[in-house]
Amino acid sequence: MADNSWSQGLPQSSELLAARPGRALRTVRWMRAHPSAAVGAMVVGMFLLAALFASTIAPYSFDEGDLDNRMSAPTWDHVLGTDKVGRDVFSRLLYGARQSVLLAVGAVLISQALAAVVGLASGYFGGWFDLVAQRLIDIWIALPALLFLIFVIGTMGGSRWVVLGALGLLLFAGSSRVVRAATLALKHAGFVEAARGVGVPSARVISRHILPNVLPLIIVQATLQMGAAVLIESSLSFLGFGIPPPVPTWGRMLADARSDLTSPGGFNLAVWPGLAITAVAYSFNVLGDGLHDLLDRRYREHP
Repeated sequence: MADNSWSQGLPQSSELLAARPGRALRTVRWMRAHPSAAVGAMVVGMFLLAALFASTIAPYSFDEGDLDNRMSAPTWDHVLGTDKVGRDVFSRLLYGARQSVLLAVGAVLISQALAAVVGLASGYFGGWFDLVAQRLIDIWIALPALLFLIFVIGTMGGSRWVVLGALGLLLFAGSSRVVRAATLALKHAGFVEAARGVGVPSARVISRHILPNVLPLIIVQATLQMGAAVLIESSLSFLGFGIPPPVPTWGRMLADARSDLTSPGGFNLAVWPGLAITAVAYSFNVLGDGLHDLLDRRYREHP
């Protein structure tokens, strides 16, 4: 029989697994350390589910009106009441989430993809490319944001794709600066210099060695930008430059409620979309803060 005395005193595999906290335990610890971020994540998840399954969850269609039941207070049939043409406010709020929240998510995905490409290339290659790219970014950041959006949407129309592209283009410039700064710090790191020293192509160095280290920063930026994107889209819709009717958005619901604030039940029409915008924007912000703390700590422990 083989002598196993050399292994005596070493921890067994089961002990090692028990000593290492699992993903569920790490998640619970993070939720305890950042309760506001955990609540924010749950609120964001709830609104995302509402946006994705609005047609299934909503008890009525967003344009289905009941002229005999206009401006009603909350009842069992209409849990958040009805508007001036008898449309169910709760149903319109769910369909509005599909526009406001999903548009914000799509716009941020576009902005972060552009920011990653421009920031990584500018920071890694430097030279004249970096100089030209950063001057163009300076000009882009100097553009008045709201006027730019109004000009683009007013010229090209307020379709979903136009609003999505305009928001994505607006948000990417500042994020590219942050990605560029992180790339500048990483491109002189030892593991990057070693990869270049053995002849690894630049594209592979960026994708395999720099991007994974910048990705946590991109994730945090994306989460923080979601709240801003929801507010910007709602502002555009409130001003009449968002997705055209009859599709509801939270900003247009607020705009429609302006003329009915003094009517009986009119205040109810403004409360719910306003609360939805506030809850989503705040939840994305606190979730971004919690993710920043989590990813920053992991990076310090395992650079």
